[in-house]
Order: sequence, then structure tokens, then C-alpha cells
Amino acid sequence: MALCMALHGTLHVVYFGFGFVLKAIKNSGRLPPSPWALLIVGHLHLLGPSLHHSFHKLSTCYGPLMSICIGSVLGVVTSSPDVTKERLKTNDVTFAARNSSAAIECLTYNSSFAFAPNGPYWLFMKKLTTVELLGSRTLRQFLPIRTNKLHELIRFLFEKSKSGESVNIRDELLKFTNNIISPMMLSIRCSGKGGQAEECRTLAREVAEIFGEFKSFDIQGFHRRFKDIHRRFDSLLENVITNREKLRKEKKESEEKVKGLLDILLDCSGESEFGDQVSVHLFRNIPFLYFGFPHSWHRYFIHDVQWALAELINHPMVLQKAQQEIDQVVGRNGPVQESYVPHLPYIQAIIKESFRIHPPIPLLNRRALEDCKIGNYISPKGTLLFVNLWSMGRVDPKIWKNPLEFQPERFLSQSNSEIDVRGLHYQLLPFGIGRRGCPGLSLAMQELPTTLAAMIQCFNFKVTSPDGVVDMSERPQLSSPRARDLMCVPVARCPRNILN
Repeated sequence: MALCMALHGTLHVVYFGFGFVLKAIKNSGRLPPSPWALLIVGHLHLLGPSLHHSFHKLSTCYGPLMSICIGSVLGVVTSSPDVTKERLKTNDVTFAARNSSAAIECLTYNSSFAFAPNGPYWLFMKKLTTVELLGSRTLRQFLPIRTNKLHELIRFLFEKSKSGESVNIRDELLKFTNNIISPMMLSIRCSGKGGQAEECRTLAREVAEIFGEFKSFDIQGFHRRFKDIHRRFDSLLENVITNREKLRKEKKESEEKVKGLLDILLDCSGESEFGDQVSVHLFRNIPFLYFGFPHSWHRYFIHDVQWALAELINHPMVLQKAQQEIDQVVGRNGPVQESYVPHLPYIQAIIKESFRIHPPIPLLNRRALEDCKIGNYISPKGTLLFVNLWSMGRVDPKIWKNPLEFQPERFLSQSNSEIDVRGLHYQLLPFGIGRRGCPGLSLAMQELPTTLAAMIQCFNFKVTSPDGVVDMSERPQLSSPRARDLMCVPVARCPRNILN
């Protein structure tokens, strides 16, 4: 036993290199189980492009709590709700930091609210974001914009239905979310093609993709790519902020009477104890708020609507049941509105089931701010914590009955009916948990069921594949996007004047 403990400790000496030898010896035998590691690269040779798949495969051998080494960085992977609860609830403050990357640091000027350490400035920006931008009062004020953009999307689908043309659902959802986020963030409109609108959509997609990639080395020009995005991003933001300041000096009201966050930040300059910091680092705040929060909201929204719609197409009985609920609650003479969502439990169950099987962020990641002891194991300061939501949601039959089956009814059963997505139930954490949870949760859970319900209220969707089945394979990335964008032909089931 002593020999095994010594060998286990020796492995962790190899992890860190000579600079971390003493710390590795100190923690020998007290780290969770792990595979054999190689000098310098650690376990990189065992990790594929989809980390959640690689971690799951390793966890079947080493258990629901294991150590992993990414180069010289120690990580701990959990794939159990109970272990996750110990790590993220009991030790929320210890694991309150997020891991960053070269691309994130560059694009957010290494000063992002999302990745900043806890402190007065982080708390100030969190309050500004969650209260001023995402509070219930502001979300109500932006409701007409959300409703208008949803109706534009439905009208577009009616046009394609009339002509029998196929639609790239992802592209249309990207336009839809940009047209909601842009007024909220920068008081601009991104509809249409060409110019600033197209540039915003292109940058949003490129940022979402590069944030979702995992690179330890500069492979395939990764560094060059995010530098190019950063340059174009700077140019766009400088133009937007300059134009906004000019309009404010001319005392012209914006097209929308509700203030976007850019206006709120400009108002804060010099008016609060952090006014000078907001003013000096305005560009450093906007990158997160335009491509940080929107990136996460884009990911949740586009990801879940695509996957949910694909699952409904492949499960026509579930689709029929959902449409029957909508017909009973809403009817076919008027469109679905956000106020109907609490009365559509089956639609909400579909959203939860889609999150369970296809989590938009398969791996939550945190970084330990100090040494942490849980049970018999030590997580040294700087340890990365990965929570494998993908594994927890669709693999373990002890957590979910028939986990690979798409069954929204499971969330209507007595045992699971209370499970929600707000971080209180550790078997379903699509938005994260605690102080580092996604700030866009409220907006997402208002707009997600409304949009999905409106789409299936008005249309059936016919895929272009010969067998009529949607391919459900994932693209190999750190996130879990669809391997191919969802392409289908909308078939109207409601009269077009439903929007009148």
C-alpha cells in the first residue's frame, strides 16, 4: 500500500515539472485517482477534441472524481451530482474563479467581468449587469423588442413555407438573437444584410467558436486567428462607441427609449466610486458585455432551440403532444407570448430534457483560489475543476432512468417535477451554479420556451435527408454544437394572419 501511495505521489511530481516538486511531494497520495501521465504533456495524449467525451471515458476507469493533468496544470474532474455539490456548494468561494484562455484574455482585454477575481469591482459590474441590464424591470421594458423580433422570425418562416424553401435554422436564430442583444448592449439594430449588421453577426459567430475551442499550443494558427478577430472587434466597437457618444452630445434620443448597457456605462463614468475605472476601461467592459454575456446567451439559445427542434422532428409523438398543449392553452388564432410560458409545462419539460442530453456547456470549469480539502483528497491552489455535465446528464442510469432516451415526461413525474435549471439541483446545471452562474439565465428561460413554442405552434418541419431523420452527431469541440446546422423546410400549420 505504501509503495502504491509513493508511486501515486511520484506521478504528480511528473505533472508539475521541477518548479512544483515540493508541492507535489507534499500532496502525494492525497490527490484523487488518475491515469498514468507523461513528462511535460501530462494527460494531453489521452484527450480528444471533445473533452467531455474524453473525461467520461476516463471516469469509467477512475471513478466520478479523478485527477487530470493538462500540460503542467493540475485538474480535477467530477461526474457525479453528489461530488459536484461538495465542490461547488460547500466550497463555492474557494472555486469562485474561472479558468481563462489566451483567446479570452485577448478579446476581453484581460479585464472581463466574467473572468475577473472576486472583489469590489467585480461586485460592482455584477450588480450593474444583473440589476440594470437583466433585472425584471429592464427585461419587461425590452419585451416589445423581443416580441417584434420573434414575429419577424415567424414571418420569415411563413415566406419560406410558401415557397417550399429549406431554412438554415442556426443562421436565422443567430440573426434573431443578435437583433435582441444589440439594442440591449449597444442601442444598435443588427437586422438586414451588409455593413455593421453583417459584421456584428460574423464576429459574434467567430467569437463563439474560438471561445469554445481548447488549445494549449498554437496549432493551426489559433493565436493568429484570435488576434485578427481582436483587431476587427476593436474597429467595430470604436465606431459604435464614437457614434453613441456623438449622439449623446447632440442630445438625440435613441430609437428605443430604454437605455442599453453602453448608455448605462457612459452614465456611470465619473458618477460612482468606480466611474474612473469604467471610463478608462470602457472597452474592457464592453467586450464581455457584448461578446461575453451575448456569447453565453447565443450559445444557450441557439444551441438548445436547434437541438430541441431536432429531437422533436425525430420524435413526432412528442412534437404532437407539445402542439396539442399549445393549441389548448394558446389556440391557433393568436401567437405564443412570454406570458403563456408558465402554462406550458410540457414545453418547459422539453427544454429541460434538451439541456439534459445536449448541455450547451458540457464542462463547467472553475479554478481553486486556495488549497481545498474535501474528504480524503486535497485540491491545491490553482487546481482546475471540471464538472462533466454531459456525463451526468446522459450516461448514469442511477441518476436518470433510460438516460439515452429523449423523454420530456420524466420532468413531469412526481420525483422530477421540482427539478429546475437555476442551480439548485445538481443533476441538471446547464447555467452553472453560484456566483459564477450565467447572468443571462432569466432572459434565456423567458425566450427559449417562447421561441420554441411559437415555432412549433405555426409550423411542422420537414428535413431534407432521404430518411426524414435528423443527424444528431456532435462537432468535436470543447462545447457540443451540432455537427451540421439544422436544415429543414417549414410547413405551415396555422394561418399567416395569426400575427395580426
